[in-house]
Amino acid sequence: MTDLDIAEVARHAGVPASTLRYYEERGLIASTGRRGLRRQYDPGVLERLALIAMGRTAGFSLDEIARMFAPDGRPDLDRQALATKADELDRRIRELTVMRDSLRHAAACPAPTHMECPTFRRLLRSAASGTVTVAGKRAPGSR
Repeated sequence: MTDLDIAEVARHAGVPASTLRYYEERGLIASTGRRGLRRQYDPGVLERLALIAMGRTAGFSLDEIARMFAPDGRPDLDRQALATKADELDRRIRELTVMRDSLRHAAACPAPTHMECPTFRRLLRSAASGTVTVAGKRAPGSR
C-alpha cells in the first residue's frame, strides 16, 4: 500500500490535520516525507493513532502514551501501568455511579423541598466533606 497524505490520515483517524502535526512534533508519529507541501505517512500510522486514541480515552497523558512505544515504534505496553489505570477507572466509575444515582434521586425526590429530604442532606454533607457515599457508607476509593 502506498503512503497516505495528511488529509487521508486525518479523515481515516477522525482527527484534524493539526493534531497529526502536533503528534509528530511530540514524537508520537512520524511522517515518511512530503509530496509537495503535504506530509506523507505509512499506512501503519493509522494503527498507531488508534492506540493513541485508546490511551487518551483511558486517561493517559501524551507523555505516558509516548512511553508505550518501543524505540522502533512498535507498541510496548507496560502491563502494570494498564492495570493501575484500570483501577483508577474503576474508582472513577464508582464515584460517577454514585453521583448519577444522587442526581436521579434529587430529580425524583418526593420531599416537599430538597432540603427536607434526609437522603439529599446526607449527599450534601458528603459533597462538603469530599467523600462519596453509598447508602451512608463511604465508597471504596473515595477520600
